[in-house]
Amino acid sequence: METKPVSNRMYSLIVLYDMHTKFFSNALDGISNKDAHQRLNTKANHIAWLAGSLVEQRYEIANELGFTGKQAAEELFKNNKGIQEDIEYPALETFKKDWESITPVQRDLFMNVTDAKLDETFEMMPGMKMTYYELVTFIIYREANCIGQLALWRRLLGYEAMKYM
Repeated sequence: METKPVSNRMYSLIVLYDMHTKFFSNALDGISNKDAHQRLNTKANHIAWLAGSLVEQRYEIANELGFTGKQAAEELFKNNKGIQEDIEYPALETFKKDWESITPVQRDLFMNVTDAKLDETFEMMPGMKMTYYELVTFIIYREANCIGQLALWRRLLGYEAMKYM
């Protein structure tokens, strides 16, 4: 039975989180590992990097909220590391497995985070402070952005459009 989050501010973010959880899997559905590394002669982030970056992001925010764990490919993504040339990123199945592992953990953390924690300020990077609420809001926005890029890559590579159901 679904319960309400401890913080009412998290309700709509959790709704979006749940949508993104399904959309991530749908966006990767049927993509070959070869195609996941295609950049089509651009400097754009390929599917494998986008997928791993999203998984890393979920682990990192969960760690900020008290969880201790890492994705299998953490070394390729930690500290907001950008795409690396001539690197063979793990198979999409690795990212899907880690996504499925972290998702319920992070969702539970979102359900139980307090207003006091959300209002807590931290230094994101030198000279840039924000609250945990602002961080979570940004992370949810970034998930939507990256999943949109995955959906676009599907079409650019000749796959059928991402399913939303």
